[in-house]
Amino acid sequence: MSTRQLELEILRYDPEKDEAPYFQNYSVPCQDDWAILDAVNYVKENLDTTLAYRWSCHMMVCGSCGMMINGDPKLTCKTFVRDLPDKVRIEPLENFPIERDLVVVLDDVIEKLQRVKPYIIRKDPAPENEEFNQPRSALMKFKQYTMCINCMCCYSACPQYGLNPDFIGPAALALAHRYNIDSRDQGKSERLDILADHDGVWDCSFVGACSEVCPKSVDPAAALQQMKVDGTMEWWKRKMGFPGGDS
Repeated sequence: MSTRQLELEILRYDPEKDEAPYFQNYSVPCQDDWAILDAVNYVKENLDTTLAYRWSCHMMVCGSCGMMINGDPKLTCKTFVRDLPDKVRIEPLENFPIERDLVVVLDDVIEKLQRVKPYIIRKDPAPENEEFNQPRSALMKFKQYTMCINCMCCYSACPQYGLNPDFIGPAALALAHRYNIDSRDQGKSERLDILADHDGVWDCSFVGACSEVCPKSVDPAAALQQMKVDGTMEWWKRKMGFPGGDS
């Protein structure tokens, strides 16, 4: 199998000892079928054991290896050496504080994911000794939005989140939409006050970058626009005195 020499320019930063982030260069002999994650692992295992970064599954499932690759947020396990030039710049995801090197602090997004109540809310008592059966057609309405792996590439690409850190953001809002359109859920109105707030869906300017970079084709931009329509309809229902839209 053929190999090529790849020059990696990796951002390094240890807030305990470095005044500012800096780039360090590594020369890595790569095979054509390697992903960038393999090249970073080579650096860690053979050239510099102090390099800090996250990864786990190497199968586009865990979402932990998101980084900036030549300026674009990507999963390093899905970005292949054969598709890149001989010199590659690797940085931590944008719009997040750097914990160390390529590791970012995700506390803000985790808090927002919890805030949107990402679980089924039932107001009617469950039937005794019965399951709540759901037809396949109902599942298909929200299945796309269950594919999110929380890689946070969408937050890194989102210009609104970069400008306004209070913006709930694409992944959390898409997750809320997943439950709003679940036929088993009755918590849509409870989420509305959060989702329809200024820092919710209405702060989205529909650039669409979140959907472009999503490695699982979740299309959070579409979810946000659908929620704008739902939120408007729900507001008018309340204004006109009609009952809420929870099913």
